[in-house]
Amino acid sequence: MDIISQLQEQVNSIAAITFNAFGTLQRDAPPVQLSPNYPEPPTAAAAAAAATATTAATDADPTAAFPEQPKQLSADLVKAAKQFDALVAALPLSEGGEEAQLKRIAELQVENDVVGQELQKQLEAAEKELKQVQELFGQAADNCLNMKKPE
Repeated sequence: MDIISQLQEQVNSIAAITFNAFGTLQRDAPPVQLSPNYPEPPTAAAAAAAATATTAATDADPTAAFPEQPKQLSADLVKAAKQFDALVAALPLSEGGEEAQLKRIAELQVENDVVGQELQKQLEAAEKELKQVQELFGQAADNCLNMKKPE
């Protein structure tokens, strides 16, 4: 896999980790009062009591891992960012600076124009040939239809 594909894959990984981290933080964050005009949000203890009253108690508590999950996601995000930085550092340096890059871009644009003109000529020739073939096909079809049965 080339370096650009690896960079894209790493960006996708960072985006996925960030998305999961924000979702986890949003899910696990305690309620906060937005304004004095709004009622006080329920406390975490009241919310936990309400949740316990509405759900059956089980031996395995899935919420026990929640405090560790944001830490793990943060560590994963930092690791992914460091991998991205390492990939960026591995990119080849441009030679000659900005002026050389602009010159190379201009050369590539000229080359692109020449190739584009050549392709346009080939397209026109192909369209002309297609038109000739269609005319010949039409003539052949007409000749076949106009043929008389032998008597």
